[in-house]
Amino acid sequence: MQEQPTLAVVEATRFRRHDPAYHDYVQLLVGNVIAEAEEQGWRVDRLAADRGADALLAETETADAVVIVGGEDIHPDFYGGRTGYANESRHLPAADAAQIALVHAALVRGTPLLGICRGLQIVNVALGGTLVQDLGEECAHVNRGVPIPQVLTTHTVRVDAGSRAADLLGAGSLEVRSAHHQAVDALGADLLVTARSHDGHVEAIEHADAPLLAVQWHPEDIAAPAGQLAALLGALRLAAPAREVVAA
Repeated sequence: MQEQPTLAVVEATRFRRHDPAYHDYVQLLVGNVIAEAEEQGWRVDRLAADRGADALLAETETADAVVIVGGEDIHPDFYGGRTGYANESRHLPAADAAQIALVHAALVRGTPLLGICRGLQIVNVALGGTLVQDLGEECAHVNRGVPIPQVLTTHTVRVDAGSRAADLLGAGSLEVRSAHHQAVDALGADLLVTARSHDGHVEAIEHADAPLLAVQWHPEDIAAPAGQLAALLGALRLAAPAREVVAA
């Protein structure tokens, strides 16, 4: 008999008193991830990275898989950038450091990992990559000047044939929902770009050897095409090691 697998869903923080509207929307998206995971039979541990790296690494030590979800901009100190850029968000450096440490730990442990939006950027930065700090006021990846629940926009990406993303979501043109003003610039070590938007920005990456995949868009949004989140979480389930229940 197999033990119920554990999925660690890792967000930057559980508290955003400075921006309750944004926080509420992030919680809605995280809740969608958790609901789909539980539907697939995962036992979900919901964890906040701003408690620090030591706590996060201890809490995820026995996780069968990890999802790093969306959130604030990564502090530029982690990728050699500068503060003061356009549309800069609040920074949570303790959460950044913890999630970066988690990426390294997942690679060492062999833990399957999915990154979503900020999660993709965390993966890239963790492996030595850098970020485009702002895509400009006319970028097609976020709706600006609208209420928080309306910031996500619909656009298409092109998924490379032969990639893990293509195996899960199909190769070629794919409709996605996104809300990001930053993107991958220099690519981190051992990462492969597997999808790009029509304007050339990186939309999906995967590790050359490890069970690590990340997307810049939000498959967990309620308006996302059906099946995207289920496919990505299902792949984690297949990659996670089977654990047998030991009789007492």
